[in-house]
Amino acid sequence: MATKIKIGFLLFPDLTQLDLTGPYEVFARFPEVEIFLIWKNREPVPSRGGIAIVPTTAFAECPQLDLICIPGGPGTDALLTDEETLAFVRKQAKAARYVTSVCTGALLLGAAGLLAGKRAATHWTAMEFLPQFGAIPVDERVVIDGKLITGGGVTAGIDFALTAVAALAGERVARGIQLSMEYDPKPPFDSGHPKCAEPKLVEGFKAWAAKSQAARAEKVRQAAAKLAPDAG
Repeated sequence: MATKIKIGFLLFPDLTQLDLTGPYEVFARFPEVEIFLIWKNREPVPSRGGIAIVPTTAFAECPQLDLICIPGGPGTDALLTDEETLAFVRKQAKAARYVTSVCTGALLLGAAGLLAGKRAATHWTAMEFLPQFGAIPVDERVVIDGKLITGGGVTAGIDFALTAVAALAGERVARGIQLSMEYDPKPPFDSGHPKCAEPKLVEGFKAWAAKSQAARAEKVRQAAAKLAPDAG
C-alpha cells in the first residue's frame, strides 16, 4: 500500500478561510493524501468573517509533513513575531518536500527566514514587504523556486494547489482534479488586480486599507529586524 502524502495547513485566528479552503478542496481530491489542520491547540479557530475551523492536530503532535501550507489573512500580522509559530514552521520546512503559502502567508515564511534569495508571490498589497525578508517579488499567480511554491492573493490558492498536485503526481492528475471541480473561472468583472482595475478603484481600496497597511508595515519591520543578525 502506498504511503499517504502528508499535507498540513497552518491555522490561526483571523485567517482568510478561502486561502485555506480553496487549496484544501484541491488536495482533498488527491489520491492517497492525509490532510492536517494545525494550530497551537485543538480549540476552534475563528477565521476572518467568523467561520470557525477546527484543528485536527496541535504543533506538538503534528507529524513531519510532505507539504506545509501557510494561508494568509489579517491574522498573519500577529504571527510575524510569534516565536512559537515561527519555530514550528521552520522545523517542518527543514524536511518538507514543499514549503508553500497563499496570499500573505508568504510574509510568515519570510519572518521564519525561509524566503532569503527566493522568488515569491503574495497578495498585491503585500508585495512591497517581500524584499525586507530578502525575497524577490514576482507578480504572478503562482511562483515556484526550488521546493518553495507561493501563491498570489486569495483565489490564487486554487491555482497554487493544482500546481502543487502536478509537482507531486504529474500534470494529468492535476488536470483531472481541475475538471472534477469545474474550475473554469470567467469572472464577471475585469478588476481582480491593479493592472486591470480602474485606477480610481485601486486608489479607493488603498485609502480604505491604509491603516491596516501601516500596521502590517510595522509588524514586518519588527520581524525583519529579528532576522537581521542571522543575515549578517
